[in-house]
Amino acid sequence: MSDLTRIGFLGPHATFTEEALLGEADLATCELVPYGVMTEALAAVESSEVDAAFVPIENAIEGTVNLTLDALIFDHDLFIQREVVKRIVMNLLTPPGLAIADVERVLTLPVAVAQCREWLLANAPGAEFVATNSTADAARIVGERAVADPSVRDAAVGPALSAELYGLEIAATDIEDHPDNATRFVLVQPKRIPAPTGHDKTSIVCFQRADQPGSLHSILGQFTARNINLSKLESRPTKAGLGNYCFIIDFDGHIDDEVVFDCLRDLHASLAELKFLGSYPAAGEHGAAIRRDAEQSWRTADAWARELRGQISR
Repeated sequence: MSDLTRIGFLGPHATFTEEALLGEADLATCELVPYGVMTEALAAVESSEVDAAFVPIENAIEGTVNLTLDALIFDHDLFIQREVVKRIVMNLLTPPGLAIADVERVLTLPVAVAQCREWLLANAPGAEFVATNSTADAARIVGERAVADPSVRDAAVGPALSAELYGLEIAATDIEDHPDNATRFVLVQPKRIPAPTGHDKTSIVCFQRADQPGSLHSILGQFTARNINLSKLESRPTKAGLGNYCFIIDFDGHIDDEVVFDCLRDLHASLAELKFLGSYPAAGEHGAAIRRDAEQSWRTADAWARELRGQISR
């Protein structure tokens, strides 16, 4: 990624997105440019304001970040360069001296509220939830309001990094309702595919020619036939009317792998449209051995078929 100098991310400073970005040593040295909403960061890549964008795409509790995914499917032609999975620790941030029981309003990103709703209802039962563009933006607003009017009883849910930046205290930590809360982030650039690493993932979007019985089965059959492991499958409306859906599929492997290349070629030939979102290094440790075995199986089968073809009388 030595070609990167400016990276856009969901701001303001001190969001969970920036925390994850700073955890990537080669990216942390770039100029990090905050944007108010994720779609602005993605648009900035296509307009060349920044070289890449780093945005959340999936949460372990709340699922897909639809704003990000829909923008990548319908609005932009960007390829995923890598994925980063970060453990998310939610904190209740308050102005100095404000007790949790006295909190009247909790400001944060709606997705963040959903991740710790039970804790908030149990510990701040009378508090009103107020939506903001990001967790750090919530901390900024609460900090500014506390300075302007110390009697305001607002709190924010957000990362610990934002407490220090905006003059707040961490009143409670680890307030998420589920212990395995993690968010998957992706780095995206204009059409560029990283070299295979042997531990990769590919993301695609499948658009059907018509809504008919067996259409999804035929798509999945392409992967089953090649022993390609799927790590994610979901549907999203195509924005073309009720009942019209596309399928987003993440699977193990890289387009440079023969078995993946062959699979994508067959899918492209049979679908109304196949959108490629990228082949990129996968986070975590899984699938490398399966990919190697599948690749070898494909090569063996290909050699067998070619040998038979060579016996055809001409």
